[in-house]
Amino acid sequence: MTGRLLRQVLEKFFKSSVVPDARVQVCLPNGEYYDIKGIQLMENKLIGVRESHRLVITITPETWRMGKVLKKI
Repeated sequence: MTGRLLRQVLEKFFKSSVVPDARVQVCLPNGEYYDIKGIQLMENKLIGVRESHRLVITITPETWRMGKVLKKI
């Protein structure tokens, strides 16, 4: 996913009034949920690399467990 695509997705999400206060998490393939701790922009070495920069999302285990998901909106 590129930063441009991430921006498009986030813009669509923010059309909903509930999104600004929604908790942001990452779901791993094994079904575990993690909270996002931070996002950093990092620069790559340019030798043999197509992208010059990357967005790195740092995660941390859930601080408190949420209830079951009712539905996907």
